[in-house]
Amino acid sequence: MDAETQQAAATRPHENRRQTLVGVVTSSKMQKTIVVRVTRTVQHRLYRRVLRRVKKYYAHDEHQQARPGDTVRIEATRPISRLKRWRLVEVVSRASGWRGE
Repeated sequence: MDAETQQAAATRPHENRRQTLVGVVTSSKMQKTIVVRVTRTVQHRLYRRVLRRVKKYYAHDEHQQARPGDTVRIEATRPISRLKRWRLVEVVSRASGWRGE
């Protein structure tokens, strides 16, 4: 690389390479832990029908700011406990009359 390319790479803001997901909080009853339900859509290989796949993740919520029904963004991190491999980044939107569906 020439000097100009190196300088451009050095001044570029640090890129975050961690995986992030957006989901809905289903439980916040544990201390500093939330359960997040992440829904993704996949296409069936044979029938081409669009299916919803749901997976739950345990995420670390240091300040206990997420509540059930909130839409949150979580980020992959080092193992925090036996089940927790994610941490809360931000609360995207607050719940309004969540029923726990």
